[in-house]
Amino acid sequence: MNTLRTLTLTLVLALASSLPAFAAAVDTSRTYSSGLLIGLFLAFCALLVVVQLVPSIMLLVGFVKGLARRSEPKAAVAHQNAKS
Repeated sequence: MNTLRTLTLTLVLALASSLPAFAAAVDTSRTYSSGLLIGLFLAFCALLVVVQLVPSIMLLVGFVKGLARRSEPKAAVAHQNAKS
């Protein structure tokens, strides 16, 4: 167990020390050279995706609540039907 912990710590430290070298190799001014309209278009597309996700998440929450709710016992349902 101690060997695994030491190996994990060594791996994390090695990766953490090498990440700034990878980040320095990227020139972000050349990577994103698109104009303002492209950025606005991408923001609009992201907004459309979020707007589509909201109703589906609400439907999923309702579905999970319906599954979590216990169904009424059959005797109570039969009793209610007899009263009608």
